[in-house]
Amino acid sequence: MQSEITGDNLQMVTLRLAEGESIYAEAGAMVNMSGNMQLTTNLKGGLFKGLKRMVSGESLFMTEFTPQGSEGFVSFAGNIPGKIFPVNLANSEFLAQKDAFLCSEHGIDLDIAFTKKLRSGFFGGEGFILQRLSGTGMAFLHCCGDIIEMTLKPGEVMKVETGLVVGFEPTVEYSIQVAGGVSTVLFGGEGLFLTTLKGPGKVILQSMDLAKLAAALVPYLPRPDTSGR
Repeated sequence: MQSEITGDNLQMVTLRLAEGESIYAEAGAMVNMSGNMQLTTNLKGGLFKGLKRMVSGESLFMTEFTPQGSEGFVSFAGNIPGKIFPVNLANSEFLAQKDAFLCSEHGIDLDIAFTKKLRSGFFGGEGFILQRLSGTGMAFLHCCGDIIEMTLKPGEVMKVETGLVVGFEPTVEYSIQVAGGVSTVLFGGEGLFLTTLKGPGKVILQSMDLAKLAAALVPYLPRPDTSGR
C-alpha cells in the first residue's frame, strides 16, 4: 500500500492498493475511488467488537475496500477541518481520542480502552473511553485544526487543555488534574481541569477543540421562530 496526504487544513489521504490488498474505514469517510474498487460492509471483529466501536464514537459497521483485477485507489477525509496523520504500528499499540480513527490496513485492530483513573473519565471532557489501535500496519487518524507531535522523556510532565489530546503511546501516563486554585477556575478562562501527560512516549495534540469550536458558532446559527406566526 502507498499513501499520500494532500491539502492544508482540509486534508485528504489517498491510498493506492495492489490487487488483493484491502483496507477498512469508518463508514462515510470515503471521498473518491477508482472504478475497480469493490466495497463490502461488515461487522469487523463480530457484533461485540462492533458494539464496542459504537461506544468509542465509531460506527457499528466498517467498510472494506479491495481493488479488483488491477491496482486501485481510494481517498478518505475527516468530517471537520483538520489534519490527517499516519500511525505506523509494528506489533504495538496506540491510544487515541474518540472519533479519531479514519482508516487502516487489515493488520490493525480497533478496540476501546479505559483511562487508568476513573476521575479522568468523568472530568476529562472527552470521556473515559479511548480508542486502542493495536497490531501491525498503517492507520490514519484525523484531528481538529493543526497537529503537534511531541516525544516526552522519562518522567517529563506536560499539562494540556482538556480536549486537545488526540493520542499517545501506552507508555505515557494519563490523568486529569484541577487547574490551579479557585481564582484560576473562575477567572483564568482555562476551564476547571487540565490533562496531565507523563513520559516516556509520543504524544499527539491538536490545536483546536471541536467542542469549543461548536460553542463559538452557536451565537451565529439561525434560531427557530417561536412566535407562532
